[in-house]
Amino acid sequence: MKGQIKYFIALVFITIIIGCRGTETRRTTGEYIDDAAITARVESAFVADPIVSALDIDVGTNNGVVQLSGFVDSAEQARRAEDIAENIEGVEAVENDIIVR
Repeated sequence: MKGQIKYFIALVFITIIIGCRGTETRRTTGEYIDDAAITARVESAFVADPIVSALDIDVGTNNGVVQLSGFVDSAEQARRAEDIAENIEGVEAVENDIIVR
């Protein structure tokens, strides 16, 4: 019975390790969490900024690359959003697809 329990625990552990592993087409759990944290930090910085309207800008992150999209009232807001995102820890690059109305 003890041997079966040890075997079962080892099998579960191996399954977890394999399941969390990334591939060329799939991100690891850690990469997904890192990207979610970057997105949260960028969105929080937008909320704290008096120039950027956080509700008008969508933020997505993939492998450290932040993509900004949405509509703003001025080019200054679009530039400011990009500047803020570029200065967030963990951001590798910023793709600014924000449209000025």
